[in-house]
Amino acid sequence: MKRIQKSICLGLGLSVFASSGCGGGRGDGKLSPQEMTDTLFAVISANREAYATAVVDRLQYQEQIMEAKEHFREEKALPLPAQMLRMSAETINQNKDALFSYALLSPWPLNKQNGPRTESEKVGLRKVAETGKSHYTEETIGGRTYFSAYYPDKGVVEACVKCHNDHPDSPRKDFRVGDILGGIVIRVRIDE
Repeated sequence: MKRIQKSICLGLGLSVFASSGCGGGRGDGKLSPQEMTDTLFAVISANREAYATAVVDRLQYQEQIMEAKEHFREEKALPLPAQMLRMSAETINQNKDALFSYALLSPWPLNKQNGPRTESEKVGLRKVAETGKSHYTEETIGGRTYFSAYYPDKGVVEACVKCHNDHPDSPRKDFRVGDILGGIVIRVRIDE
């Protein structure tokens, strides 16, 4: 766990963790798995919301310069906020030494690969959808033990909701701004 904490501190900057253990805070230099996943979620959420509001919402709806589209490469458009999150998650997953991973999943996926695959994912997504609160658990995958955290993923701007409601493959068409569209799962290895 200490290796995880050190990697995160070095990768994101000491000031982000000053109160949680990277040279400050409790003084033991360690983060609990929940503190780690909560902090990672805060960074992932801030990046996604900034992209959705400062880039997609501004360029597509306010200034009407460029649209965000599902097939952004082929149509020379902006990637959707969910696609940006997925691309960054895939970049982390390419690092075989990464001690954490994350994914955007939904009980109502537009793309079938973003649906729950494990029992833990089904339970975690159901709990965040029902309560609007985070859900924490431990699970074993491929012989390794993980602390898994599930966070509600809300439609923060009209663009998010419109995409989900208008998509031909959407199993649900009644989302409103602020509704939970799915969940972000963050897994941190705890079997070291």
